[in-house]
Amino acid sequence: MNAPTLKIIDNLADINAVDWDALAGKDPFVSHAYLYALQESGCATAQFGWQAQYITLWQDARLLGAMPLYLKMNSYGEHVFDFAWADAYHRHGLRYYPKLVCTVPFTPVTGKRLLVAPGSKGEEVRALLLASALQFAKESGVSSLHCLFPDDSDALLMRQRGMMLRQDVQFHWQNPGYRDFDDFLAALSRDKRKRIRQERRKVNEAGIELQCITGDDATAEQWAFFASCYAHTRQIHHSPPALNDDFFQRIGATLPQHTLLVIAKREGRMIASALNIVTKDVLYGRSWGTFEFHSGLHFEACYYQAIEFCIAHNIKTFEGGAQGEHKLARGFLPVNTRSAHWLAHPEFARAVENYLQQETSAISEYVDELNDRSPFKQQS
Repeated sequence: MNAPTLKIIDNLADINAVDWDALAGKDPFVSHAYLYALQESGCATAQFGWQAQYITLWQDARLLGAMPLYLKMNSYGEHVFDFAWADAYHRHGLRYYPKLVCTVPFTPVTGKRLLVAPGSKGEEVRALLLASALQFAKESGVSSLHCLFPDDSDALLMRQRGMMLRQDVQFHWQNPGYRDFDDFLAALSRDKRKRIRQERRKVNEAGIELQCITGDDATAEQWAFFASCYAHTRQIHHSPPALNDDFFQRIGATLPQHTLLVIAKREGRMIASALNIVTKDVLYGRSWGTFEFHSGLHFEACYYQAIEFCIAHNIKTFEGGAQGEHKLARGFLPVNTRSAHWLAHPEFARAVENYLQQETSAISEYVDELNDRSPFKQQS
């Protein structure tokens, strides 16, 4: 048997979808269909600062492992903010871009980043993938290598290999087995329960009806409407380009079992929509948009409909996306996320390491403060 070989892949079409999905397992975000949709729709391409440089490990014709890696010319679509680092480089006459980033574009979801085929020597493959990425970063002359939202085992390996870990906070909703939405409300403190009921009542009084539509039932028209809502909302908030109609249509067609649209209608006309990605145990809130402002509509479309869906389908966790302290008052609790970083410049690496120590301490205090403000009833 020949020794494993490494290849840099810049086009996911060069890898068989079945072979890739054997590595991805049940995670829809690192599936071939999801990543290929990002590529073929033009969302994650060199034009927008995402140049695929996937590190892959092969045993003859068998794909043993892979690492979704991109050469980045900006920091948009990452949800781990290093703009201050880039600015510091610039002020010292150094180039921060290009950099290498291991992540799923536009997707702040924790998961495997060192992907390994079943039946292979997992720890050896993971270590080789990471070592190859670090060597690639050093030889290519980029400023840095970043791995965003790795799971615990990948983060541990990255720290052991000298990468610096950074902490952040998201807000997740947990389902201990609620019977219905009222049962969930009963677990909240009185003021939080009252606020949610007021928000839902305002939406109802505005004559707005909401419907959850699984990917198997969603039509091309509904996907196109969602995409237009999403684009409109990003435009009015002056957000940079991200996902497009082609991407949404593609995942609707190739990952219907993992998609859930929430459609809001008023007077029979669609006015707003939210997209969720769903697995057996987790629902992920992804994107939303609206053409009309109504008090409480955002919370209803993005949170309360999803919570009801989780309860009805016994889904244990609802990840509400990046940031958003306002989620706390609606039953979401703080959860730490991680990223791992290697910087080529020794002095900047030391400066960032010192900064991360202070930031980690501040994040820990922030999480303690959030937990002290839990929306749930205090146990006597």
